[in-house]
Amino acid sequence: MTAFAPAIDMLFADGTIGRDAIYIAKGGAPQLIRVVTRRADEVTGFGTARLWSETTRIDLRVAEVPAPRPGDRIEIDGEAFLIQGEPIRDRERLVWTVDLRPVEAS
Repeated sequence: MTAFAPAIDMLFADGTIGRDAIYIAKGGAPQLIRVVTRRADEVTGFGTARLWSETTRIDLRVAEVPAPRPGDRIEIDGEAFLIQGEPIRDRERLVWTVDLRPVEAS
């Protein structure tokens, strides 16, 4: 355990930063977890054009979700999302950052 682990746990437990969510691995059972949401906008360059898009990124603790994969489901406040792309772990290997996309209503 690194010196940062207790600080990360405190951030995720904080009611103004962390939020409850449900994580469902593909083919797995639902699991209650804590997440830190980031709903930042992203500007991407394409030639001379700049494209703006809304993004939904969240942080997950490695201790709760050791191996998130594209296609796994996360539910936050009744909204359902799928992980898209490869999750990225931080330098201390304590937190995953994942990109989400909304689940299409069927």
